[in-house]
Amino acid sequence: MTGDPVVALSEGCEDCRRLSDPWVELRVCLTCGYVGCCDSSKNRHATAHFHAEGHPVMRSFEPGERWAWCYVDQRYVDPGVEVEGAPA
Repeated sequence: MTGDPVVALSEGCEDCRRLSDPWVELRVCLTCGYVGCCDSSKNRHATAHFHAEGHPVMRSFEPGERWAWCYVDQRYVDPGVEVEGAPA
């Protein structure tokens, strides 16, 4: 582990909840803890967060998954940190 844990700001995609839309899978921003839906979801909130905020790395927020995606480099990366509040 290379950094302090990131605290997830929610247990689901709050933007989808506000819209009453479902999501497929969740991603958590390793910069600020924002939780958004994946690109297979209707609204693609995780990618929208990257474009709006410039935060480059999102980690899977799915149980048992420990991978991350860097939007800048367009590749999978080692997340390097744990997420507090992540599903087991």
